[in-house]
Formats: sequence, C-alpha cells, structure tokens
Amino acid sequence: MRFEVSKYIVVDDEICHGKPTFRGTRILVSDVIELLATGISIEEIIRDYYPSLNEDMIKDALGWTAKIIRGEHHVKYTEVSA
Repeated sequence: MRFEVSKYIVVDDEICHGKPTFRGTRILVSDVIELLATGISIEEIIRDYYPSLNEDMIKDALGWTAKIIRGEHHVKYTEVSA
C-alpha cells in the first residue's frame, strides 16, 4: 500500500520497509532530518549527499516533522495506486 504524506513524501510498503521517503527516491526522510540535526545545511545536503533532492523537498520534510512533533496525528494520508 502506498500513501502520500505530503507533496514530496510518500510511504510505500514496497520501498524501504514502509518508512517515509522522498517521492521518486529511496532516500529516507529521517536520514535528511538527521543530517540537518548535525548542522549540515540544506545546500550541503543537496550538493554533497542527495543531489536528487531540492530545497523545497527538504523544507517539506521539516514541516511534516514539525507536525509530528506537535502531535498532529491528523496529518492526511492519501492512498494512491503504485
């Protein structure tokens, strides 16, 4: 089953064991958030680690993460066909 979490984030049972990834990639959202937590800039992440991402994708991940931390469990998931 595949769910669209946001514009750039998906959860798919068939990709990375159902962990949130960036649409069209196998890049885990959690990996990018961890890089940001260590002080690596968005620009460095794109340049040195994940050139297939863009700034809007990473900012979307930050926004989604903030919703999770605030306890907004009503984040809308939309099932889509694979």
